[in-house]
Order: sequence, then C-alpha cells, then structure tokens
Amino acid sequence: MSAQEPKVAGHFACELDAKVESMPDFEVTTFENGKFADEVLTYQSIVGAGRKLARKLNEAGIGRGDRFAVQMRNHPEFLYAFYAASVTGAAAVVIDPRTKGSRLDYVLKDSKSKGILFTSELMADIDDVIQGIPDLQVLGVAYKEGMNVAVTDKYPSLEEVLGGPEAPPPDDPSEDLNLPFEIIYTSGTTGDPKGVVMKGSRMSAFSLIAQMVWQYTQEDKLYTGLSLTHGNAQAVTMMPSLTLAIPSVFSQRFTKSRIWDICRKHGCTTFSLLGGMMMGIYSEPEKPEDKDNPVRVVLSAGTPLAIWESFEKRFDLKIHEWYGAVEGGFAHNPVGVGPVGSFGKPLEGLMEMKVVREDDTECAPGEPGELVSRMVGQEVEVEYLGKKKASEEKTRGGWLRSGDICHTDEEGWLFFDYRKGGGLRRAGDFIMPEHVEAAIATHPAVTEVCVYGIPAASGAPGEVDLVAAVVPGQGRSIEPKSVFQQFLEGLEKNAVPSYLQVVDAIPKTISEKNLDRVLRQEFSKDGQNVFKLEDHV
Repeated sequence: MSAQEPKVAGHFACELDAKVESMPDFEVTTFENGKFADEVLTYQSIVGAGRKLARKLNEAGIGRGDRFAVQMRNHPEFLYAFYAASVTGAAAVVIDPRTKGSRLDYVLKDSKSKGILFTSELMADIDDVIQGIPDLQVLGVAYKEGMNVAVTDKYPSLEEVLGGPEAPPPDDPSEDLNLPFEIIYTSGTTGDPKGVVMKGSRMSAFSLIAQMVWQYTQEDKLYTGLSLTHGNAQAVTMMPSLTLAIPSVFSQRFTKSRIWDICRKHGCTTFSLLGGMMMGIYSEPEKPEDKDNPVRVVLSAGTPLAIWESFEKRFDLKIHEWYGAVEGGFAHNPVGVGPVGSFGKPLEGLMEMKVVREDDTECAPGEPGELVSRMVGQEVEVEYLGKKKASEEKTRGGWLRSGDICHTDEEGWLFFDYRKGGGLRRAGDFIMPEHVEAAIATHPAVTEVCVYGIPAASGAPGEVDLVAAVVPGQGRSIEPKSVFQQFLEGLEKNAVPSYLQVVDAIPKTISEKNLDRVLRQEFSKDGQNVFKLEDHV
C-alpha cells in the first residue's frame, strides 16, 4: 500500500486527507474508556466526522480567522474538531476540562470564541458561564456513555451533527500553514492565563521530532493519559500517530492505577509522562507483575532524580528525558547518553540554549540561572493572543525566556532546578520538593504526596517551612508518627517537613502538576487534618 502525498505537507487536514486516499480503514487510534466500550477510529472515520463538523462551523458563520472553543476530556470529538479547524481555517481554543467559573468566563471572552463544543459531563459548569456570553453559540454537546447526564434539547446534540448526511470536502478548503490553528492557554499561576497562538506550521515539527528524536517505528504503539488540551499529548502522541500512521491509545484522563493494565491490553510500547505523574505511579504498591509489561521506553518531562533509576529497574524500561514548553524550546537526553537527572541538550545545529544571570551574561557550570533558547537562524517569535507587551517580554533580546531556573554541568548537560519564584528555601538551603516526596512515596499508607512551603515561622524573608500533603490509600489511614519517622530515616534533617496535611486528593493542573496553591489556601496549622513534626517524634 503506497502512501499518498499530502497536498500541503504538514497541514493537518491535508495530511489526513492523504491518509484517507491510501489507507482509509487503518485503525490509527483507540480511545479506551475503562469499563465502557473502546472507540476505535480509522482515517476515514476521523475525516468523515471532521467534514461534518466543518460544515457545522460554516453554517454557524465560523471560518478563516475565527475561533471556537473545545472543552472535553479525551474523546474522538477532539480529533474531529482539529480536522474541522484545519480545513476551515478557524482556530480551536482548547480548554482544560477542569476550567470553570470566572476562569472559564475569562478564557472564552479573552479568546473571542464564536462557538463552543463540549461534553455533557461539563454541562453544569459551562451552562452557568455561557449564559453570560450571549454571542457564544453552542455548536454541539457530546453525550458519552457513563457520564450520567440526561440528554437535553436545550443545546444541539453533537451526535446529531455527526450522525447527519455525509459532507463532501469544502469547496474552498484552507491550506494556509501560517493561519492560527490552535490557541492553548497557559496555567496562569501568577495571573490571568495567556493564550499561546499556534500556527498550522507548528504541527509538522512534531512529526519530525517523532522520527528524529523519539525514533518511533511502525512497530510501536503509543499511549497517553494526558489531556489532549495539553501540548505534551499533542506533540508526543497525537500528531505523530496521525501523521505517521503509528497506532495510539488515549485514556480520558491519567490513571496511575490502570496504566500498566492498559498498556498490556493494547500492547503499548511507549507512553508520555510528566514528573508528577511518575511519582504517582511509583507510589502505587509494588506488584510481582510490575516488570511484565510491553513498554520499552517512557518519554518523560521532569523525572524526579530520586526515583529515576529505581523506576527504570522496577518496571524494566528506559527513560528518555526531555524538556519543552508550548511557547517553544526543546532539549532531550537520549537513553544511555546523558547523565541521570539531566533533561539533555538542545538539538545540535537547530537550537541554541544557555543559562543566564539577570544581566544576561552566561552562567558558569553549576551556577543556577534562567534558561533561554532560540532556533538557529530564525527570529524568535511568541504570540500571546491580544497581549503584545507580554509577547515582547517573553522574547526580550532575541531569546525565548523560559522562566525556569536551571544549571549546566562541565559538559553542557542541562539540569532543571526550579520554576522562577518557585524554589523552596529553608534555613539557607534550597529544598527540591520531589526529593522529599520520593522519601514518602513508598509508605504503605500513602498513595499521593505533594510537598510545598508556607512562610517560615521564623519570619526570615524568603524562607519557608515545609508541608507534606498526603492522600491515604484506599481503606488505609495515616498514622502521623509512622510517616514522620520515614521522613527522618530517608532525609537530611533540614528537608523533613514540619507539617503533615492529610487530604482526600491532591488538586492537579491540566499537565498533572500538583496545585500546591490550593493546598496552601486550605492549610491551617490548627486544622484537624494537620499534624506537627514536634508532636510526633
């Protein structure tokens, strides 16, 4: 079976149209739904549904240069929306499914979205917000098995749109790679989130990296539980799978308890992780079958050094560490090449990276500073939607400013230290939360942990006292003395948390990073769920 060349290489809709011509029935991706039936998609099914959705956009007056929002967990409709965006020239504004209230209102208004697609499980949160945006059209609501939300005729059903008559290719399809294809909003941890404008040309880079860096082959099967509204899931799994015809599997959400069963069932050879997710998997009770899995390599961004080698050994696989941001910048540490703990080096001849001081002079090896980067021979460009000043500041001096504090070793390998403004300084030392978390992750009663800082009781400027928020395992209870004892046995005294905060769950960002600011807001030294080190040793 010979591959059909796309009309415009790297253009999302053109790439899929070409695949329909040469391999229409190839089962390219599977959406696994736990106890409910899997949804298997072929190129024909994706393009067919995508064209129907494109017709709906056109009927709603949404076309080139316009924007529409997509808010859902990982479902097939997400791929249909991407195809519809690409073929019409509209930009898809992808929104973390956990976004609600004033933040959702802000994103919809800031993006000037003309329409929205969502799944019924989000109905209550979205309904309240869109009532206050009279010009926002509900393009369709997807009702999925297991969502336990009654079908309503208040909004159009996406099933009716997709179940309608076949739609031919548009008369005037967009083929412009320079048009905005997608808007991804930052987490907004220090203020209102910013919409990063992604042009259609950006998508082709993901396929090149998949071949050059990840070295995927047709024998691979990719997996992720990261949200498709996150750049990682798109860059590492979705785009390589669709454009290179490599089968993939998506879960609705990340699941640390089922991940190995999913990989065994579907024969997945690789999956993508972020550091916090890896700690969650590692904190699950050890099982005799841990090594019995088909995964050969994990593509991880932010592997905690404290568990790197033991994670590889426990699950009999290798870690390919990397670094990237939605605005740009890329480095990687191939398996067996760089030192453990390093996120790598930039691609030689394609990208420059350096660590700089406040005055932009380059740091010496071992000296922490801000990581900056730029593509070789290209102008640095970042566009935050409607925010020219912020865009210019992000690329000040012709370098992309990451906001990440890093250092190099003598050979130029890069190491992440902490997010600018996010280090935990205690009694003059910088404490890395993941080292403290690793010390308790194996405790039999703890299933999740998040370590963060609160202003030090000493009142020293910039200093913190450490808090370990822990989630008890199912049917287990936390015995503070036992937890503190394990901390004391595994850590230097200055790294032992002063407080233990027992919670039902650790709140997460879309990238599965711990939302310690929420825990911090809920923390009270006198709370019934808070225990002091001095009272239990």
